[in-house]
Amino acid sequence: MTLINEDTIRELAAFRGGDALVTSCYLDVDGRRLLRTHDYQAELDRLLRAARAKANNDRSVAQDLERIQDYVRAGIDRSHTRGLAFFACSAHDFFEVIPLPVPVHSRVVINDAPAVGQLESLVKDYARIGVLLADRQRARMFVFELGELTDHSELFEELPREYDHRGHSDQGYERERHHVEELAHQHLRHAAKVAFDVFQRRGFEHLVVGGQDSIVHEVEEHLHPYLKDRLVGRVPVPVMASVDEIRSAALDIEAEVDRRIQAELVQRLRDAVGAGTKGVAGLAAVLTAMAERRVDHLLVSAGFEHGGWRCSSCDALATVGPTCPQCSAALVRVDDVVEEAIEYALAQGLTVTICRDADLDVLGQIGALLRY
Repeated sequence: MTLINEDTIRELAAFRGGDALVTSCYLDVDGRRLLRTHDYQAELDRLLRAARAKANNDRSVAQDLERIQDYVRAGIDRSHTRGLAFFACSAHDFFEVIPLPVPVHSRVVINDAPAVGQLESLVKDYARIGVLLADRQRARMFVFELGELTDHSELFEELPREYDHRGHSDQGYERERHHVEELAHQHLRHAAKVAFDVFQRRGFEHLVVGGQDSIVHEVEEHLHPYLKDRLVGRVPVPVMASVDEIRSAALDIEAEVDRRIQAELVQRLRDAVGAGTKGVAGLAAVLTAMAERRVDHLLVSAGFEHGGWRCSSCDALATVGPTCPQCSAALVRVDDVVEEAIEYALAQGLTVTICRDADLDVLGQIGALLRY
């Protein structure tokens, strides 16, 4: 699977359809939430119905949507794919499919250029996870970025075989046993250093450690302070586990970290709204803050939709029309002003968090942390 990076995004963003429209489609196919094939196919059908209604019988767009539908119906290997990004312009025989190892926010955008904002957000905001596995002789260090292995280091320091203490004094045996134990402790110190070396070379935001509890505890004690600050948990994975097993454990940790981050963001928003500073909640208040360019971080409940309006002059969004509250120009109806707000935020380089696991509903299903 191709790792998404800034070069890939720049190449996509440079494409222009000229006199033809470009269709961008993101589809969430995360098998951890969408268990059956029918679940993500039903989501795609909903997206395509809405897209066809907006396309006004444009032939190139209609062909784009058909190609996307055919691709998904042909089947998807979801062992490593949790999201799909499609970029198409049939008038120019342009069709790119990017399997993603992370979930996405399902949506279709029809415009004169590819809508790459969500890819940019993934690259900018997705945290790298370091996984350090250790036993008394081996250590393996991995870095996963967007679910894919991007770095791998190994250390093996063989301990002396068990000493045969027959014919030796108990004191001599104890000295040899102590020597073996000291070598094992030295190995775990080296394992912690391997993790720091990888951190300096590759960098990662979170670290988990795997192995027997006593070994993990000792390794954690030897970690550099920078790495101790990045510890987010332990994984029950043996040191010689397969890469797929290790990746699966990393994804579990990733999901737990996401839940924790979402909960912290929602609590931060509740505190800001309660204090009346740097936070707004509810659709109307959020759209007003966006028009005033005060939004820093947009939070939206997964699946939240609401009809609304968009200004034909200044592109401001509103919940009621027909006159723009910002410039008094005429507003045009949009089927889903929440989707328009997400697209606007991504286009402006703002951080967007889709809350699937945190209770944002009590704040009106949408909120924003503000710059001022």
